[in-house]
Amino acid sequence: MTEILQTPKIVTVFGGSGFVGRHVVRALARRGYQVRVACRRPDLAGHLQPLGNVGQIQAVQANVRVRWSVDRAVQDAAHVVNLVGILHESGRQKFAAVQDFGARAVAEAARSVGAGLTHGSAIGANKASQSVYATTKARGEAAVLETVPGAVIYRPSIIFGPEDGFFNRFANMARFSPVLPLIGGGETKFQPVFVGDVAEAIARSVDGKVEGGKIYELGGPQVLSFRQCMEEMLTIIDRKRMLVPVPWSIAYMQASILGMLPNPLLTSDQVTLLKTHNVVSAEAEKAGRSFAGLGLHPQSIASVLPSYLWRYRPAGQFTRRTEA
Repeated sequence: MTEILQTPKIVTVFGGSGFVGRHVVRALARRGYQVRVACRRPDLAGHLQPLGNVGQIQAVQANVRVRWSVDRAVQDAAHVVNLVGILHESGRQKFAAVQDFGARAVAEAARSVGAGLTHGSAIGANKASQSVYATTKARGEAAVLETVPGAVIYRPSIIFGPEDGFFNRFANMARFSPVLPLIGGGETKFQPVFVGDVAEAIARSVDGKVEGGKIYELGGPQVLSFRQCMEEMLTIIDRKRMLVPVPWSIAYMQASILGMLPNPLLTSDQVTLLKTHNVVSAEAEKAGRSFAGLGLHPQSIASVLPSYLWRYRPAGQFTRRTEA
């Protein structure tokens, strides 16, 4: 008698080697899925291997700008997750190519093999925005829903976690600089969301537990201004720094110069984004298109930030914080 073994479903994760991607890969591996990580440089994705069992996670070469590589990456997949996005343009990595054309390419490839689709977007995606990042995110969402009407789209607020590029960047800056800039006065509101919570929401959509055809907005339990985020970060790393408001006009001037660097600290498009609050909308909350509607309880920054920002304290983890 021949023994029949159950073959785990294949989930292709585009951008799986990135910040959010590695946490999504971990969440899927824990569920027993066979995870195929589609990324531009699979030779640099070795850090994903310990997240699953031997042979459970496989990195393959794919570029959302190259359609045939996308089609190859989704072969035999039961579900496809697209997490590819950029914060600034570089070389051929343009907003339109990655977040608009790329989103449609992944959606069409998923449809061709009959796979489910989860798409990662961002709060602030808006076709009417003056930010190229925001408009291409919105066009990507439209392309996804047009191609795969049952797709699940997630719009997270600013995401924090051990490898984030927000709190880590400013905490590292605080090690050397006596001042920290507050773009536009630091009044922009954020709803920081833990990367592990975003990954769990994505994994649930792969499980089929999330209603498709909707755009969900993901934010943490607290709404904080840019200034409050910096104050919280400084408290955790036990450093005192001056928080200096930077007018929008000055911020644009600085961004025009910094934006020419290979890995810019600030771009004009990012300054434009900061003019709009980055929080979950009242409409999404009311319609159940948020963490509450998904039955998840997101973690606060106070419960997570100390676990990885301790390395920016004056004496690292050995810094003793007195009651004073």
